[in-house]
Amino acid sequence: YQSLSAFAGNPYFIDLEQLCEDGLLQKEDCAPLADQADSAAIDYAKQYQYRYAILKKAYSRFDNPNEISRFRKAHNWVDDYALFMALKDSYNGLAWMQWPSAIRKRERHALEKARQELQSEVDFYVFLQLLFYTQWKKLAAYARAHNVKIIGDIPIYVALDSADAWANPELFLLDEEDRPVLVAGCPPDAFTADGQLWGNPLYRWDLMQETGFQWWKERLSGSFELYDCLRIDHFRGFESYYAIPYGDKTARNGAWQKGPGKAFVDSIKEAFPDIPIIAEDLGYMTDSVKRLVEESGYPNMKVIEFAFDERDTGNASDYLPHNYPRNCVVYTGTHDNETLLSWLEDITPAERRQVRKYLNNFKDSGKELCDDLICLVMQSVANLCIVPMQDYLGLDNSARMNQPSTLGKNWKWRLKEGQFTAELQKEMLELATRYGRK
Repeated sequence: YQSLSAFAGNPYFIDLEQLCEDGLLQKEDCAPLADQADSAAIDYAKQYQYRYAILKKAYSRFDNPNEISRFRKAHNWVDDYALFMALKDSYNGLAWMQWPSAIRKRERHALEKARQELQSEVDFYVFLQLLFYTQWKKLAAYARAHNVKIIGDIPIYVALDSADAWANPELFLLDEEDRPVLVAGCPPDAFTADGQLWGNPLYRWDLMQETGFQWWKERLSGSFELYDCLRIDHFRGFESYYAIPYGDKTARNGAWQKGPGKAFVDSIKEAFPDIPIIAEDLGYMTDSVKRLVEESGYPNMKVIEFAFDERDTGNASDYLPHNYPRNCVVYTGTHDNETLLSWLEDITPAERRQVRKYLNNFKDSGKELCDDLICLVMQSVANLCIVPMQDYLGLDNSARMNQPSTLGKNWKWRLKEGQFTAELQKEMLELATRYGRK
């Protein structure tokens, strides 16, 4: 959600073992990261310290410039991204808003000079994207051959310090010094007293609409090159979005502003009539937001944990399975939620009683209740049901994927070899078969 590019793949996902098989690396080259194989958590500091040095060894042994040229021609975003990354390295990681004016403003002579001086570094970053896309497409083809589809996820916003904002500053609400005028977030609610201050720059929707939302179409097209289905986060932001004055320390002083609404949805549906999109519509919902989701025809999201939250007096009942429409996607919890096991431990006694009443289960606890909730979402009418692996395994919050508005402990959990046992696979197959989801 603060990515350096909305188009580029993360080099941390490049499989080093595959590069060894391709002859671009030796096993000893990968030794600094070898101890990560059996870890239950990703060590990002070690990745940052060693991975790029290892990948540069692979680049030094790569001798097919024609492949890089072909990749460039097929992906018109990659040159701006690669130059952005090379410049960022040359400025010791400074955000682009702090670069010298000529480069920050993308003056032609300055860009040409930078491309000449940083040619090798620029080509290295193009090479990384070639690797990522090649390996990803191999993985995706394997998945499809086994009747597995991949759902991608994109945030509605991009990061301020990104190749996207640097290459297209006119599309964002920035002042003459390339600082945001307003930034994104969410207002205070029962969950967060100060609201959520995301800090992403907001779009100039008026200009985007004049271009037929061309940048968004290119972004979605790039995503559909990778995924079979796409979940668009914070879909309600297309109807209206929360704008916070830049420099504020909390989200308290923000205000709702009108988004592009149906004009955007109609334009996207015209460009991509047959591509499956999931509308992430969680959070503060109004009638107009619900109407936009309904008019889009995209399935929206249901989260079983939300159905029993006493703080959500507005739409908790929408998350109870007997109220689901077929055209929705149900989750036990998303990446932002607690695991089922820890959630059951942390909710209030009154909320836990509600869970038991709904399940008609007043005897079991812990893992057994988790299993009952998984069965509950499986047997719902929702067209698609998603259960995180942590819930199948009955893990607590030590395996939680993400805790919003926190830093340093997120997106670290890894499924260790041996956890996905034959017994668990059999249980999952039996559940899917029992409820017609096989």
